[in-house]
Amino acid sequence: MSTQPELPKKVKIVEVGPRDGLQNEKEAVPAAVKVALVDRLSRAGFLNIEAASFVSPKWVPQMATSTEVMASITRREGTIYSALTPNMQGFEAALASRADEVVIFGSASEAFSQKNINCSIAESIARFESVARAAKDNGLRLRGSISCAFGCPYQGEVPLDAVADVVARMRDLGCDEIDIADTIGVSTARKTQAVMQVAAQEFHVDRISGHFHDTYGQALANIYASLEVGVSIFHSSVAGLGGCPYAKGATGNVATEDVLFLMNGLGIETGIDIDQVVDAGQFISQHLGRKATSRAGNALVAKRAG
Repeated sequence: MSTQPELPKKVKIVEVGPRDGLQNEKEAVPAAVKVALVDRLSRAGFLNIEAASFVSPKWVPQMATSTEVMASITRREGTIYSALTPNMQGFEAALASRADEVVIFGSASEAFSQKNINCSIAESIARFESVARAAKDNGLRLRGSISCAFGCPYQGEVPLDAVADVVARMRDLGCDEIDIADTIGVSTARKTQAVMQVAAQEFHVDRISGHFHDTYGQALANIYASLEVGVSIFHSSVAGLGGCPYAKGATGNVATEDVLFLMNGLGIETGIDIDQVVDAGQFISQHLGRKATSRAGNALVAKRAG
């Protein structure tokens, strides 16, 4: 008789909607709306919110208000407010804005790295050495994010040893947490477990996070598969904000409401109030003029109305 693997009793959900979710929106979202969204999410109980990105506004115009957002949010004690920092200029801005955590990023796909930033994986990560050092010197948390860990829009399959190599490089930079991201949402459960197990050979499994996109509807299955191998940190986006730039019309980040519904059903503690998250999802969706893509969120709203 087979025994069920023991799942973590508690997970941390990193809410990425205000940054990763909104950055692809074509119409500018006012800083005041972003602030209201972050504040709603803080009140819902998240311990980590990705609130800003200090990249060039030329490349990501939606994030041009990051300084204003970070200055205006109501910070909840115990919540980590994160900012994406591609270089030292971004780091200085994040430091000035009182970010608690800076996020650096690399790819597990050599083709993706070359195509997007015109350099190798090794070169891209070497560029972050100064940011990593500065984060440590200033007492900030450092998070590393690895894109295309499960598949690449240019090269297809990504070898497991390529993922292991980037995890080791991020670990050596001093990262406190490392995200393993399915940027194009192509992974399925068994593949997810193989990738997470390889990552866990290079870094503490309790500091590895799963960042799954729902392009092919597999995100929740991949999260469950990750739980089975001991991963207990997951990224999600309120209302399912965010598209996938490599698959036209596809959804991007897994919706936070759906992840919370799963965790609640499994009896796994999150410390987050799903009803407040549903409200936050409705708030931002109404501002954007479209329905939330969260199945659980929309079902809970319909249930309330019924």
